[in-house]
Amino acid sequence: MSGTWKSGVAGVLLIPALAAALLAVIPDYRWGARINVAAAALTALVALSLFVAGTGGDDYLLIDDLNVVFVALSTFVGFTTSVFSATYIAHELETGRLTPLYLRFYHAMYQILMFSMNLALVANNIGLMWVAIEMATLTTVLMVGIYRTHEALEAAWKYFILASVGIALALFGTILIYVAAQPVVGEGLPAMAWTTLSGSAHLFDPALLNLAFLFLLIGYGTKVGLAPLHAWLPDAHAEGPTPISAVLSGLLLNVALYALLRFKILLAANAGAVAPGPLMVALGLGSLVFAAFLLYRRRDIKRFFAYSSVEHMGICTFAFGMGGALANFAGLLHMTMHSLTKSAIFFAVGHIAQVTGTQRMEGIRGLTVSHPALGWGLVFGVVAIAGLPPFGLFTSEFLVVTSTFARAPYLAVPLGLGLLIGLGALLLRLQQVAFGAPLAQTQPARASLVPLYAHLALVFLCGVYLPRAVVDWFQHVAARLG
Repeated sequence: MSGTWKSGVAGVLLIPALAAALLAVIPDYRWGARINVAAAALTALVALSLFVAGTGGDDYLLIDDLNVVFVALSTFVGFTTSVFSATYIAHELETGRLTPLYLRFYHAMYQILMFSMNLALVANNIGLMWVAIEMATLTTVLMVGIYRTHEALEAAWKYFILASVGIALALFGTILIYVAAQPVVGEGLPAMAWTTLSGSAHLFDPALLNLAFLFLLIGYGTKVGLAPLHAWLPDAHAEGPTPISAVLSGLLLNVALYALLRFKILLAANAGAVAPGPLMVALGLGSLVFAAFLLYRRRDIKRFFAYSSVEHMGICTFAFGMGGALANFAGLLHMTMHSLTKSAIFFAVGHIAQVTGTQRMEGIRGLTVSHPALGWGLVFGVVAIAGLPPFGLFTSEFLVVTSTFARAPYLAVPLGLGLLIGLGALLLRLQQVAFGAPLAQTQPARASLVPLYAHLALVFLCGVYLPRAVVDWFQHVAARLG
């Protein structure tokens, strides 16, 4: 059985790594796009096999009930985004925004990003996980600035500076965890392995754990996009290629939050350490309310949905901070539904920006008339991300509010207000861009709509009926999170 899980882990790491090396030397962008899609599809299939491969770990790698959910979600969205990317990037080449050389670089970097995120998720070593998240950060910095415009380079530079500060703080927190573990479990790799740390955390020095988690929360919280650590995120979304916006919102933010959850488990196991929940609740609730208000002031459609990501990652962080079986279940469900829905929205937004020639919302009108497939895809996506029935985000938000009423009723009021304020902004902007008379300068759509509607169909099905196997799995993982 141990060999089985190792084979699966090797697959989700080696496939994107080898694909990146191949894509770096493929001159034809059409073949590059096909190889990119094929590699992402094969990685997703291997990731699904991990559900039946069993769990296990060594000094460096680990598969357990917590990370297998994240790996499956990450590789699936990585595959669907690669399908969307093939059409999107071809248009960018035809319009001269990207050259064949930059497309070769883009496809290679895409697979390196997939490799980095998968490595962060399956790492059993806290140092290796940090290295993988740093690699993913540097890769996305390069991809955000790929258009080489002044705005894109400025956004990439801001992302690099803020994310590097955050990741440096996370490194310091990681070192403190090692220092706390060393007197108990000894020096070397055992003091950095999740499997060892989780079993011995109750013996660690609480003061060191408290200080470590403070640095980890600020450091990885920057990568999650929590306010006020979010300043890099709107610019990175607005100026980078839209497939990278989909990956950032749908996947990379989840990877950073996954790291926080791992460290939260360690603190929860130590009776003398400060409870991590209140800190996560404060940051999550602050992000939700802050982003909900700022949605009304956004005029760039990609920047608008970037702030929506800040809002929803705040909801996830709030739910995990509340803790308990119901809130953790709601957080896992919300994270999954947000990844599928937000990436679908960016699939629509990317093609909408191409057919209208602008990301400014005043230049986008009447999409349901001029481009019905794209327009109605955006409508369904916004209805879903707003938390309205019958989509899965309604279920997750309802569970978050219910668990808050049960455990901390005084927090339910600002939570509910934040959700309602965000709902108002989403419906206001949707009415402006999707309905009414279309503008004359739109172009015919050349869009791959399968990823968009496949994601929306999954979110709809999860809102109508959650399979018993999914419920049982999420309940089991929620119990582990404490």
